[in-house]
Amino acid sequence: MRVDRKEFLRLLGLGAAAPLVLGCDTGRADGTGAGEDVVLARPDLPWPRYDDAVVIDALAGPLPISIPQGDLPLTEAVVEAVRVSGITAVNITANAMPRIGVGAYDGTRAKVDSWIAEAEARPELLSIARSGADIRAAKEAGRLALILGFQDSSPFSDDLTRLDEFYGDGLRIVQLTYNVENSVGFGCLAPDDQGLTELGREVVARLDELGVLVDLSHCGSQTSLDGIQASAGPVSFTHTGCNAVYRHPRNKDDEALRLVADRGGVVGIYLMPFLNPEGEATAEHVLDHLDHALNVCGADHVGIGSDQGIVPLDVSREFQAQFDAVSAQREAMGIAAPREDTIPYVPELNHPRRMETIAGMMAGRGHSDDVIEKVMGANFMRLFGEVWGG
Repeated sequence: MRVDRKEFLRLLGLGAAAPLVLGCDTGRADGTGAGEDVVLARPDLPWPRYDDAVVIDALAGPLPISIPQGDLPLTEAVVEAVRVSGITAVNITANAMPRIGVGAYDGTRAKVDSWIAEAEARPELLSIARSGADIRAAKEAGRLALILGFQDSSPFSDDLTRLDEFYGDGLRIVQLTYNVENSVGFGCLAPDDQGLTELGREVVARLDELGVLVDLSHCGSQTSLDGIQASAGPVSFTHTGCNAVYRHPRNKDDEALRLVADRGGVVGIYLMPFLNPEGEATAEHVLDHLDHALNVCGADHVGIGSDQGIVPLDVSREFQAQFDAVSAQREAMGIAAPREDTIPYVPELNHPRRMETIAGMMAGRGHSDDVIEKVMGANFMRLFGEVWGG
């Protein structure tokens, strides 16, 4: 069934009444909850300022990310999820990993072009964000602003003219490495992180010149520290967790978190199985990492980078086979982090209004509305404006 935004909000307010149904399936991996429609979790603690806030997810997209489900053009179920989400902007992964017969540049060129074409085909729903002003305009118009980001530097490598080319398309965030070593530095799974290479320093300098945000989320510890120091401006861990809460290669030490904050950057907390030692991560685990990051970094330097799609992850029917295939492929490529055998989502937050749920839970833990508004998007909004302009 088709549900407009007002009806969605009305149903959310019904408390224990019947759950909202949207046209796809997100039953549990064991098959429970499977059916023709998806039941969307209701935020137990709605936050009254949510719809007025600029809400930014610093790593997300309309479609699921870690386990690809669906492709362009967007289906009506995905479009409906975007419409009701209340999210203003997302940092969308616009690069492609190299695969047999297709290099990273060619694959990325096609992916960037596809997202630009999708935004042009749905101007009432989507836009490409090249400046802070573009995000504010998207909020005013009720659109979702897509921030084109790369999760690796392989699409341009040592050819910085390609970096300039993608910047012209709207590229505004670049993560230097993705888990393993590349020509600019070392990922968090590299056994011997020697930090940024000379090319890496050239890349950071060029990103600074262009006004592209340096992202160090998947970088190793030394490469992260080098990247923070090498950039002339603030940088980000757009999607990570805190090693002090749960130690994992994808999480960051307090030293790095504090240094990002001290340089004016923002740390985004993700909704991944890297937040806890076993089983699916819960919303409480997310809040534990958020609270720690706020204590270390301060209220002006923390946000959300969920690493999720806005449309709920469908974990019923053939999901397990699909999940196992993707996991095996990542393992064979050497890019699989520990705990990737656990479904990459938080069940209570597997719905389009997940950011509102997080806001409500923050309020339940005693955070002020001003702090919540910063975490929901104001901090990343400030950072983007400083780095991109506008």
